[in-house]
Amino acid sequence: MHYYNRVLHILILVLILFGCDSEKSTDIINSETNVDYTGALSGGDTTVFDASSHAFSTPAPNLVSEALDKHLEGDVEFEAVFVTAPAVVNPGLGPIYNNISCINCHSRDGRGRPPNIDEKLVSMLFRLSLPNSENEETGNSPIPVPGYGTQLNNRSIYGTPAEGTVKIEYTEQPLTLQDGTRVHLRYPNYALTDTYHPLPEDVEVSPRVAPVVFGLGLLEAIPEETILENADEDDSNGDGISGKPNYVWDVVNKTYALGRFGWKANQPNLLQQVASAYHDDMGITTSLFPLENSTGQSQLKENSATPEVSDEILDVVTFYVQTLAVPARREVENPQVKHGERLFAQAQCADCHIPTLRTGVLSGVPSVSNQTIHPYTDLLLHDMGPDLADNRPDFQANGYEWRTPPLWGIGLVRTVNGHTNFLHDGRARNLMEAVLWHGGEAEKSRETVLEMSKTERDALIAFLESL
Repeated sequence: MHYYNRVLHILILVLILFGCDSEKSTDIINSETNVDYTGALSGGDTTVFDASSHAFSTPAPNLVSEALDKHLEGDVEFEAVFVTAPAVVNPGLGPIYNNISCINCHSRDGRGRPPNIDEKLVSMLFRLSLPNSENEETGNSPIPVPGYGTQLNNRSIYGTPAEGTVKIEYTEQPLTLQDGTRVHLRYPNYALTDTYHPLPEDVEVSPRVAPVVFGLGLLEAIPEETILENADEDDSNGDGISGKPNYVWDVVNKTYALGRFGWKANQPNLLQQVASAYHDDMGITTSLFPLENSTGQSQLKENSATPEVSDEILDVVTFYVQTLAVPARREVENPQVKHGERLFAQAQCADCHIPTLRTGVLSGVPSVSNQTIHPYTDLLLHDMGPDLADNRPDFQANGYEWRTPPLWGIGLVRTVNGHTNFLHDGRARNLMEAVLWHGGEAEKSRETVLEMSKTERDALIAFLESL
């Protein structure tokens, strides 16, 4: 009864939002001012005109009735809280884990952040591995750390030791811009503490905050050839930009496939991304990952004979993240925003954060198929320089490389999630700091921003906040 009441409540809310969005969308696009607002449709037909705290959590407005039902069912499962077995509802948590539900990491389907002083890790985790000497037999996949695997699980069920936790400290370093403006960048320092047994001295550690989960179906629907067309691994055109694809293990098809998701593009599709999150973050087994994440460790009491999450639940949660709407751009005709957009292109930011792409057909998800979208990403790996390096390879991604993150919705993170922490580890406290951390292939872009006047920098940030 609780489930159906919740679905009915969500459906009523969605219908209200859609009614407002539909009217607003029509008025904007068909305005008598003859202004072209096509650029506001960041997600094509999946776009919603919602700049509220619910901006990342709305179903795509072009879902048909049956698909909307499936989306709402996935929403319920995305928010489901897991508990220790045995239990009637959602058993199987742990025995070691990082969180108890999907929504706890991706609050309001949005962006995580590093903990404040004296806070525990909630929407941030740490990947672990041993040095990999480019083992071609394993496709350069991360080498698990004995007794820890490939992720530090900082929580555990009663009577079971967690793997450890992380102490984070920051060192402030001033930076003077061309016009004399001083900003401070904070350099993070990470120390693994309270580990349940010693870690190897050469352990590789990579911090990751939870990314937003809307618009992912659209990114999955981008044809592989489109992504590869934008790759230029050897920088053959001499522009200093050399995006390259990651090729990662597809556990269903038992082959290597193009990586699209994750901070290093280390997941090939959303089904595997969701199953991996259940497994690594919550200790929940599925048909894709049937062994507990504590397998081979002292925390393991026994492995569940059957998956703790069924294929049906895995399917609806995957569909949920495939069909979340993308919030529309705002202020697209604001002169300051348009000036910032030109500066964004002049600084070569758009060479990696590609504004416009076209999706192909994603089987079973017609709402995201054949859409013109504005994600501001190429889904490729780029060398971001030593300051942002985690020095931890992940399949074809080396320790300096990161996938270009989509920028759509970035101006709404404060509204939805109550913070403005950016980059893979949340070290940047605002968008300007995020820009100034760019190095490597983006060094020229960074230098261009350093030389901008305050008026130009303000315009650049106004453009980013409009996305």
